[in-house]
Amino acid sequence: MNKNIRTAAPFFVAFVSATTLTACGGDQQQASAPPAPAVSVVVTAFQSAPLVSELPGRTTPYMVAELRPQVTGIIQKRLFTEGSTISAGQTLYQIDPATYQAAYDSAKANLARSEANLYNARMKAERYGELVGIEAVSKQANDDAVAALKQAEADVAAARAALDKARIDLDFTRVKSPIPGHIGRSLVTPGALVTANQAAALATVQQLDPIYVDLTQSSADLQRLRREVESGTVSRSDHGTIPVQLFLEDGSQYALEGALEFSEVSVDPSTGSVTMRATFPNPKGELLPGMYVRARLSQGQSEQAILLPHAAVSHDPRGQATVLVVNDKDTVETRPVQVRNVLGNSWVITGGLAAGEKVIVEGTQKVRSGMLVRAEDINTQNTQAKAPSAAPVVE
Repeated sequence: MNKNIRTAAPFFVAFVSATTLTACGGDQQQASAPPAPAVSVVVTAFQSAPLVSELPGRTTPYMVAELRPQVTGIIQKRLFTEGSTISAGQTLYQIDPATYQAAYDSAKANLARSEANLYNARMKAERYGELVGIEAVSKQANDDAVAALKQAEADVAAARAALDKARIDLDFTRVKSPIPGHIGRSLVTPGALVTANQAAALATVQQLDPIYVDLTQSSADLQRLRREVESGTVSRSDHGTIPVQLFLEDGSQYALEGALEFSEVSVDPSTGSVTMRATFPNPKGELLPGMYVRARLSQGQSEQAILLPHAAVSHDPRGQATVLVVNDKDTVETRPVQVRNVLGNSWVITGGLAAGEKVIVEGTQKVRSGMLVRAEDINTQNTQAKAPSAAPVVE
């Protein structure tokens, strides 16, 4: 029996040692479990924020005039410098006026002859009017005199109209600009034959101060804005104009502010967008026709918006904006939100969050949905960091 005890003793000792080591390892694993990671959060609150849209657009001239001749003739002179600024009514081309001057002189002579005939017919009609009363002339002769007077009056009117037509044609030999602005290159030279109302323009004048900017916005965005206005979540002012800021192709902001003029009442079926037009002053000619620009304009005021820092919002593979929220159990949740626009360094959130929720703004890289975290209000952290430290105690 003693022999059996001595044989089993080593196995018993090994078993007890293994059990003890296992228990100690479990305690060490429990003791070494990592604490919940700390994340910085902001507590959401509803506030009023402007709804700003950034829309693409193109610059277009305020007015455009394509110069075409209204009479046929040979260009004698070009009276402008290509690319210069011109005024309304300035003569730009001179067409040979010789034939039109002759037609004007002929029409003027015809008018003088008609007026002389009218004077003779009037005198005769007056004399016959007196003589017919004493039966010195027949009624038929008097009627013929009255008819001749009316015929002479009609001839004078026709001659005067012909003179006006000749004067207009003579004036059309001087091709003038109907608008002020900048004129481009000339498409004809002196000596060229031009015809009345030809298809090809002689030159083009564009008024660029002020200048239009045509913007496009999707009809879905306009419908959403209209629903928000009707529900009361967005307020709009009916007084005054809507200011517009402009950004050029290189990203720089245009110095002068414009104003929204009008919005189309129909949707382009090919693009599903609505065209809006803004007017900008352009005294230095910085904006040229056809430039691609982006315009930023306010389309109302949201009374229940939430502002979040840029770091708090991310996008999933489908492009949906999301945030990480710490719920009342200190667990992380992924929440889709509706981002309306940018306001300074913040996103304007108009849906997906309620007031009083904790949104993670720092530490999003080390957490995921479902994790237990320790939330610290970033505003409290900033207050503590800015608080002055206590003075050292000198003993």
